Amino acid sequence: MTGRPATGAGDQGTDREPGAGKTGGRRAPEETGGRRGLEEAERVELTVDSVAPGGHCVARVDGQVVFVRHALPGERVVAEVTELHRGFARADAVAVLTASPDRVEPPCPYAKPGRCGGCDLQHVAPAAQLDWKTAVVREQLTRLGGLTDGQVDALGLRVAALPGGPLGWRSRVRYAVDAAGRAGLLKHRSHEVVPVDRCLIAHPAIQELPVLAAGGARWPDADAVETVASTGGDVSVTALAAGTPSPVRGPQRVRERAAGRAWTLPASGFWQVHPAAADTLVGAVLDLLDPRPGETAWDLYGGAGLFAAALAGRVGDARITLVESAEQGVAAARENLADLPTVEVVAARVEAALRRRRVTGPVDLVVLDPPRSGAGAPVVRDIAAAGPRAVAYVACDPAAFARDVRAFTGLGWRLAALRGFDLFPMTQHVELVGLFLPPTS
Repeated sequence: MTGRPATGAGDQGTDREPGAGKTGGRRAPEETGGRRGLEEAERVELTVDSVAPGGHCVARVDGQVVFVRHALPGERVVAEVTELHRGFARADAVAVLTASPDRVEPPCPYAKPGRCGGCDLQHVAPAAQLDWKTAVVREQLTRLGGLTDGQVDALGLRVAALPGGPLGWRSRVRYAVDAAGRAGLLKHRSHEVVPVDRCLIAHPAIQELPVLAAGGARWPDADAVETVASTGGDVSVTALAAGTPSPVRGPQRVRERAAGRAWTLPASGFWQVHPAAADTLVGAVLDLLDPRPGETAWDLYGGAGLFAAALAGRVGDARITLVESAEQGVAAARENLADLPTVEVVAARVEAALRRRRVTGPVDLVVLDPPRSGAGAPVVRDIAAAGPRAVAYVACDPAAFARDVRAFTGLGWRLAALRGFDLFPMTQHVELVGLFLPPTS
């Protein structure tokens, strides 16, 4: 997939909440009145433990697990409970009593409790954000993926930053519109719109657009406003009402440049939102797979065909099969890969294409780039049965990736290499590219 969650979309939850550490907080007896359990909107002092998926850290209060946002490991904070669930609570750090040396002042005034939910880590120094994401991936690989600490150590994982810094990178931003017609971003885990005057992680060309309320813009008939600043130099604005797009400004078909090629696709089409992301991922996939002339390949969940095009430049006249289910993605792939006669585009869900033998082995190489939910055990089994020499797995969710790691290793395959990339600075999201090799290797 080449699309990723929109800014301000909010946390979608975690695979399941990991266990907290032993440090925690306690309320005085006069505060608890002898009762047990937290209450919503209650404030409590606590000591923060390790990082967790979803932009949280973990802590305990009177034995109860609390997932805390806007905090850092080792800090003593005042946390306000925002949600209560069976077995755990969620909270925001609203005051910092003892700060971590990795804490910084968020550059955006909206990156605070109760405001925009798009950026999870603006309070964390950029270098420490990479440590945070590396720790989350490690935890998921051991807890969900079934790998040992030694196996993870052998991978040498270290999430790497991309060029350009942590601000001004996002080339596609979807703003929600509130009842007053003001464009803004969503609160964390909420549909409530926070009107903003600027999104600092947005591309500079998007920041200059007269879209937001601070510039007097109103969108009385729209539910959302989509903005794009492409790597090909196009800038566009589209209003959405009941899912129907209405062009407002700029071209509705935009140009992108990646993998040494020019691409054209709808402004609302799926594409990586960081300008350096597409080339970074292509480079990692090619480096790990090391395609050879004459090797056949599958590009599963292939989108507009980014990886298929890159493979075609290495394998020569060998057949490459791209599988994509989204109508817009299929159309983009067929248009943009029309000059590559060895690439076949199959319009189908990957699961169905494999099960119904729309694509069949043997095959030498597989690129697997599933949606956030992961590929799943049936797809992993069908790929393994096709007998490829190697599989490159591009993952946008560490938990889903870890579950698929367990599926591969359960079939005797091994995760031979893993790279992490910070394609979404200031947020909790991280992109992974893993190399799986079969038992015979």
